[in-house]
Amino acid sequence: MDVKERALAGALGGFAGTFVLSGLRWALASMGAVFTTAPEQVVARAEELGLLDRFSPAARKALAVAAHFAYGTVVGMVFGALRSDPGEPESDTAAELQGDRDDPQTEAAVGAALGVLSWGAGWAGWLPIVGVHPAPWTQKTPRALLPVLDHAVFGAAWGLIYWLLTRRRA
Repeated sequence: MDVKERALAGALGGFAGTFVLSGLRWALASMGAVFTTAPEQVVARAEELGLLDRFSPAARKALAVAAHFAYGTVVGMVFGALRSDPGEPESDTAAELQGDRDDPQTEAAVGAALGVLSWGAGWAGWLPIVGVHPAPWTQKTPRALLPVLDHAVFGAAWGLIYWLLTRRRA
């Protein structure tokens, strides 16, 4: 597969993975474990800055949902573009660590790791920098850990979907 095909498969996986993450978030919110999502916090920050004064509450909610799916799709596209054919391993140790790319469990694990990486880039990176919320290490609540879990779930879902879309059929 070339980079465009991998990016497209990754984008589709990111879009679908965002549905999975949203379902988990909905379940956690119904238990009182999650109160606002990052997209809702971004929209709230844009409101504070006066960027959404002309938007109705319904339009703001739609904007948060659209931003969530757009972000998940772009993250998935980047993940897909970065994945490549591993080629021949450099050593027996590398072969063992590389895993079987035709194995859905390996792809789910790789995806979960990439999902946690995306959490780190967002929750511990650009979101605190732009003033959306405090950095996770400054928070005194276990709620700071829940986004790690749901991003791992997003990534695992992405990995499985990406594997389904890209596996070679014999």
